[in-house]
Amino acid sequence: MGAFHSHESGGGSASQRTVRVMLVVIVLLAVVTIAALAWMWPSGSDASQGASAQQARETGTVLRINLKPCPKQVVPEAAPEGQAAGRAPTDPRRCGEAVVQLTSGPQDGRAVRTELPSGPGDRVFEAGDEVVLVSLPGVGEGPAYQLSDHDRSTALWVVAAAFVLAVVAFGRWRGLTALVGLAVTFALLVLFLIPAIIEGSPPMPVAIVCASAIMLAVLYLTHGISVATSVAVMGTLGCLTLTGVLAAVAIDLTRLTGIIDDNSLFLDMDYGINTQGLLLASIIIGSLGVLDDVTVTQSMTVQELARANPSYSFMQVYRAAARVGRSHIASVINTIVLAYAGASLPLLLLFSIGGRSAGEVLTNPAVAQEIVRSVAGTLGLIAAVPLTTALAALAAVHQGPGARDASSPTEARPSPDAAGVQAESI
Repeated sequence: MGAFHSHESGGGSASQRTVRVMLVVIVLLAVVTIAALAWMWPSGSDASQGASAQQARETGTVLRINLKPCPKQVVPEAAPEGQAAGRAPTDPRRCGEAVVQLTSGPQDGRAVRTELPSGPGDRVFEAGDEVVLVSLPGVGEGPAYQLSDHDRSTALWVVAAAFVLAVVAFGRWRGLTALVGLAVTFALLVLFLIPAIIEGSPPMPVAIVCASAIMLAVLYLTHGISVATSVAVMGTLGCLTLTGVLAAVAIDLTRLTGIIDDNSLFLDMDYGINTQGLLLASIIIGSLGVLDDVTVTQSMTVQELARANPSYSFMQVYRAAARVGRSHIASVINTIVLAYAGASLPLLLLFSIGGRSAGEVLTNPAVAQEIVRSVAGTLGLIAAVPLTTALAALAAVHQGPGARDASSPTEARPSPDAAGVQAESI
C-alpha cells in the first residue's frame, strides 16, 4: 500500500475508494491465479517420456567436405510451367560426405564421416560450419551420425547479448526489470503452459491462468507497484476476457477446428490435444502482449495529464487521454495485421501460385484462422482504450469539486525526494 499512498500524497489525485476497490480486486486475482497455478502445475511425467523417446543429438564442426557426382535423375519430358523449353533443369543436389569432429556427447573429439543431405532444398554445409548431428543405432564401432542442421547456438547467444545490452543501455533499471519480466514470461510458457497442455489439461483454462500470471508478474516487475500499474492490470484483465469470449464466438461461427497442417493433426491424433481449444489459447496468449502495451500507455497518459492539470475533471482527463488512445490504436491495428500477414506470407504465395480466387483464399482454414486472430485481438484492443482510460481517470481525479479545489500548484509539483519515489513506481 505504500506505493499507492505515495501517489496519492505526491500527485494529490487518487481517490481513496477507487484505490481500495482496486487493491481488493488485484489481491483476489493474485490469490486465484496462484491457486490455479498450483492446481494445474504439470507433473512432468509426459514431457520426460517424450524427451526420452527423441533421438540423441550431438554438435560438431565440419572438418572437410568430399564431393562426388550425384546419381542421374530422370528428367520429365514436359518442362515445368515457366521454364524455357529445351533447357535442361539445374540439378540442385550436392552429393558426397562430410568429415565432422564431434564436440559433445560420449564421442567428443572423434572425427566421423556422414553423408551430405542431397535432396531438393536441403541445407548446404561447408568446412568450418558448426553443425548438429542425429545419433543413429550403428553396428561395430559405435553409433552412426546423420547431419541434421546448422548449430545456431553461438549466433543466437550473440544476438541475445546485443539485445540485452541495448535494452539495459537505454532503459537502465527499467530495462533490467523488463528483462526479468521477459524471463518470467518465458519460464511460465515453457515450464507451465506447454507441459500442462501436453499432459492433457484443457488448453483454454491453462492459457487464462498463464496469461493472468504473466500479466501480474510482468506489469508490476516492469512498471512498479503503483495505482497506474494496477489500473493497467485491471484493464488488461477485462479486455483479455472480452478477447477470449469474442474469439470463442468467432471460432464457433467459422467452424474452425484448429487443424490446418500435419503438425496440428499430429497433436490431435497422437496426443489427443483439443486443437480448437489450443487455437483459442493461442489467441489469448498472443493478444496479451499487445493489450498490456495499450493499457499501460493509457494508464500512464491519464496519470501524467492529471498531474500536469490538477484542475481537470474526470471528463476532461478522459477525453484528452482518449485522443491519444485513438492514435495509438490506429497504429497498433496495422501492426497486428502486418504481423499475421508476414507470418502467413509463404502460404499466401502458394495460394496465389495455385490461381485461387480471393474468396477461396480467405475461407481456407489456415487464412480464416489468422483472420479470426486479427479480428478478436483488434476488438479487444479497441475496448482497452475506453475501459483503461475510464478506470485511470477515476483513480487519478477526485470525485468532488471541493477536493479538486484543494489541489494547489505545490501539490502538483512534489519535492525532489517524492518525485524520485514516484519515478521509480511509475
